Amino acid sequence: MKLFVAGLSYKTAPVELREKLAVHPSRLRCHGCRLKLGGNLEEVVVLSTCNRVEIYGVTPKVNGNVHRLFQNLSTGEVDFAPHLYVKEGAEAVEHLFSVVSGLDSMVIGETEITGQVKQAYLAAQEAKLTGRVTNRLFQTALQVAKEIRTQTGVGRGATSVGSVAVELAERIFDRDLSGKTVMIVGAGKMGEACIRHLAKKGARSVLVSNRSYDRALNLANEFGGRAVRFDDCLQAMAEADIVVSSTGSPQTILHRDGVASVMAGRGNRPLFLIDIAVPRDIDADVEQLDNVYLYNVDHLEAIMRENVRQREQELTRCRSILGERAAALMARFTPAPETNYDPRVQSQPRWVLGAVAACPG
Repeated sequence: MKLFVAGLSYKTAPVELREKLAVHPSRLRCHGCRLKLGGNLEEVVVLSTCNRVEIYGVTPKVNGNVHRLFQNLSTGEVDFAPHLYVKEGAEAVEHLFSVVSGLDSMVIGETEITGQVKQAYLAAQEAKLTGRVTNRLFQTALQVAKEIRTQTGVGRGATSVGSVAVELAERIFDRDLSGKTVMIVGAGKMGEACIRHLAKKGARSVLVSNRSYDRALNLANEFGGRAVRFDDCLQAMAEADIVVSSTGSPQTILHRDGVASVMAGRGNRPLFLIDIAVPRDIDADVEQLDNVYLYNVDHLEAIMRENVRQREQELTRCRSILGERAAALMARFTPAPETNYDPRVQSQPRWVLGAVAACPG
């Protein structure tokens, strides 16, 4: 049996491709079960975020199996094979440790990925898709993430895609948001993070629109803002200067014609749109409208580069911790050399480096 990770990320594939493979959190268990049964996997955890879609598994054979696994996730005919990466054994362990610690993120050191990895692991565990190997792997990975954050300064500054989006808004408006009206479309964790960040920066007012009006109302009240019913989203957008959209919808919700009507109602004043959803909430052709500035998650890479320059001095320390913990974990899975062989003693199932013997979960 071999431990592996196969996937694609913002480093290997554009958002147009990633969104075709994205798995909604509510579907992680279902897709995990399909992958385990259809892909001959002993254990499996599916991780799907804005920046990556990855499958962690234990299987008798990795080569030749990966492309078929991702075909089960695809929502259409698309050639994703050139964008896939596959890592096995110790390399797969180090990769997960790097991912969960935010070292492989678009924004180095961001913390949101840790929660997303934990959510993916728990979903697989509750569906009985994990076992001895993946349980130990993911539990150790979460411990490593905590250690890196407490022992290094890699988390300084913006630590999530949402906060980086706000940082970009500050740059557009000369770091003065006090006179701006901000609208959040989608009141999930990402939208809430944006509201909190903007409130600290003194935004004049906040509008919150969500499919669940009660959820929008609660968030708006917390920050002294105003809730907007989802069907009235476009009308309210005429008041906004900055719109952050992150609904989790499987289809686009803002189209060119709708945004054009918004611009007419606001006297064509500049409108800054940040689409941090995958799949995307806003049609790409919206940016063709005059005075409309649209950025998606891939566009945020420019700010990520600046954060990298600020944080890269901590990367050596982080990699050292990561490497030590990965080696320690692999050592637990690698049997000690046998010195005195006794045929009367039945050997137990065990790992070889990068491979796992079948064992009960």
